[in-house]
Amino acid sequence: MPKNKKEQGFTLLELLVVIGIIGLLASILVVNLTGARRRARDTKRIADVRSMLTAVEDYYGKNGYYPTSIGGLVTGTQIPIWPLDPLAPSGTVCAGNNDNCYWYAYYTPAGTLGPQSYHFGAGLEDTGSVLLNQDRDCNSQTGSGCPYVNAYTNGFTGADSAGCGGAASRYCYDLAQ
Repeated sequence: MPKNKKEQGFTLLELLVVIGIIGLLASILVVNLTGARRRARDTKRIADVRSMLTAVEDYYGKNGYYPTSIGGLVTGTQIPIWPLDPLAPSGTVCAGNNDNCYWYAYYTPAGTLGPQSYHFGAGLEDTGSVLLNQDRDCNSQTGSGCPYVNAYTNGFTGADSAGCGGAASRYCYDLAQ
């Protein structure tokens, strides 16, 4: 067997360079996918709020007033289930306002059958969302910026600077009528 035959293969340095490049590309990919997943969850939240707006208007058309909770839309058969936030833990049961179950407030003027105004909210994760510039920013705790200037029942802040309930890592997207 001749000993002059040159051995073929990669040096350790070449392998380390290739592994480093693959690791760098993988980390860039993970960062980009994280942002896309956050935007996808925000899109679902906005879709949920808009479907609840349609349901609440249907409820109003049938009853002449808005429901006193999102649960009223379920029992009124406008929606099949109370929608959950995409980050809600498995088994979450909604009974009121929180970031896992969306936010709902209503206002009942004196002398009416029931609520005549509503305020919906969802906590978005993406602070740069263009939709935050298109929402109502109603503070239904005080009535500021809302259709009625009085405090709503179960009111919450619709400010974009924090979640609807004040969570620092969320940004409140809200609609009111």
